[in-house]
Amino acid sequence: MSDRILIETHGHVAKVVMNRHDKMNALDPEQIEAIVAAGEKVGAMDGIRAVVLTGGPNAFCAGLDVASMPVIAKAAQEQGFQARTHGRSNLYQATAMVWHELPMPVIAAVDGYAFGGGFQIMLGADIRVAAPGASFSIMEAKWGLVPDMGGMVLARSLMRGDVLRRLTYSAEVFGAEDALAFGAITEIADDPVGRAMELAQAIAGRSPDAVRAAKALITETEFMDAADVLIAESAAQEKLVGSPNQLEAVMAGMQKRAPDFKD
Repeated sequence: MSDRILIETHGHVAKVVMNRHDKMNALDPEQIEAIVAAGEKVGAMDGIRAVVLTGGPNAFCAGLDVASMPVIAKAAQEQGFQARTHGRSNLYQATAMVWHELPMPVIAAVDGYAFGGGFQIMLGADIRVAAPGASFSIMEAKWGLVPDMGGMVLARSLMRGDVLRRLTYSAEVFGAEDALAFGAITEIADDPVGRAMELAQAIAGRSPDAVRAAKALITETEFMDAADVLIAESAAQEKLVGSPNQLEAVMAGMQKRAPDFKD
C-alpha cells in the first residue's frame, strides 16, 4: 500500500480514505493496487468491527484514469483478464469485491463524483451514504467498455434490471435523488462522512459475532431459494445462541449498561 490510501482507526471503526485528490481518485494501476491492499489490510486488523470508505469532497472516485488506458489495454492483450488473482476475482474486480467480501460491514461515504469504477467500488459497500450534490454514472459505455470491476455481481441485487440496463447502456450521469430511487445508494446526508461514522460507531457497539454472522447470512442467501435460506438462518443462529458475546448482549440489555464485547 502507498500514500494513495490513508487508514485511520477510531476505536473499533477503520476509516479508509482514497487520497489521490489531485486526480479525483481516478483509477490507474497504482491506485487500483493501493485500494485492494487497503481492503486486505483492514480485513486483517484486530478489533475492527466496521469500516467507513470515502474519497474527498470533490470526488469519491471519478473512475478510470484515461491516461492509463493504453497500459490496461496492453495488459488485456498480453495477459487477459480471466486469470483469478484475488480469490474469485481479478485485480480490477477486487477493488470493489474486497469491500463486499470483508467480514465486517463497510459504509461508503460519497461526495462529488462516483463514476465508472468508482461507482462499482461504492457498490462493494454494505451501506452507501451520499451528499445531496453527489453525481453518479455507470460510465463504461462512454469508453466503449462494460462494467468489469464486480459491478455485475453487486448492482443486480440493488437495482431493477431495466434501470440497470438503461444506465449501463447510456452512461448517463444522475444525481443523488435518482440514485436513491434507483437503489444505488442507501440514504442522502449533508455530511456523508459524519453520518457514515455515526452508523459505523453504532454498528461497532453491537456484538461483532452477530454483525459478522448477519453480513455473511445476507450475502450468502441473496440468490438462494427459500428453503436454503431458512436452513442458512438456522445454521447461523445455532452458532450464536449461548456464545459469550450473545450472552453479554442479553446481560447488558437486562442491566441497562453498555455491552463489553470481545473480538
